[in-house]
Amino acid sequence: MPKVVVTDHRFESLDLERSLLEPLGCEVIEEQCTTEAALISALKDVEYVITQFSPFTARVVATLDKCRVIVRYGVGVDNIDLDAARRKGIPVCNVPDYCMDEVADHALGLMLALTRQVVAISNHVRQGHWKLPGRLDQMRVLKEMTVGMVGFGRIGREVAQRLKAFKCKLLVFDPLVPAAEIERAGCIASGFDALLRGSDLLTLHCPSTSQTRGLINAKSLALMKRGALFVNVARGDLVQTEDLVEALKTGLIDGAALDVADPEPLPKEHPLLQAANVIVTNHVAAASVTAIKTLRTRAAEAIIRALAGRSLPNVVNGVLR
Repeated sequence: MPKVVVTDHRFESLDLERSLLEPLGCEVIEEQCTTEAALISALKDVEYVITQFSPFTARVVATLDKCRVIVRYGVGVDNIDLDAARRKGIPVCNVPDYCMDEVADHALGLMLALTRQVVAISNHVRQGHWKLPGRLDQMRVLKEMTVGMVGFGRIGREVAQRLKAFKCKLLVFDPLVPAAEIERAGCIASGFDALLRGSDLLTLHCPSTSQTRGLINAKSLALMKRGALFVNVARGDLVQTEDLVEALKTGLIDGAALDVADPEPLPKEHPLLQAANVIVTNHVAAASVTAIKTLRTRAAEAIIRALAGRSLPNVVNGVLR
């Protein structure tokens, strides 16, 4: 009986996965591995793996002698050492398109919450006040703003489509996308430094890689317009958190809205949670009934293809079987 180990998850149960895999003779084993040691123990002699956030470090991957595939519940694969899996000959698959609309909607919601001061005003009214809680110049209009987008993949393009309705100017930095393609989408291709200097609002839609981690730091923040806004629905480690905190304190950045952070979860007393000019949601941008069902179904379907010896979908580390 083939064993499929789900190393960790945040779902109520694995009934959906079991309904798809058990009729094929699989045993679905549920774990909640948060450490290297737990993963190494759980995955001994296992061929099929589904994971969400467990740390697949090089040390863990080196022990996976029988593993035929690792499937990630999600788009990002930054919890998996892709180079180690490549050296081991293990394909890594993700589910890249299950939540594009959800994340794009969430990003737009955070932008509007910042520009229209929705959270601050709501809190002010609840405290018995019937006036603006801050400065009039904090009430902004997207039509009058330049929005800079870092990353122009599936989600970035959905965000751009939504922003077009608000008539703002859109700058895009993505070295992997031809400038002509960005221009055809109605945006303006830009270098990174020029985008930082020209944006009233900066929003991140790129993956976490060795090239992008810490991309937003003291140096890059210093290039931005004083009083600019910042939105991140991508990955927390794209940002040097202490540098963002300092920029918010000094007014270099006038406000931030974050669905992701570094670390996660943020400690209760973290400066980002104490700052009045910061909106934080808890890594839920991808959430909807439809998205989560699609995510889980496609992860299980990747295992089904592996069981049948068929080509695997969305292999992200170049290992084709």
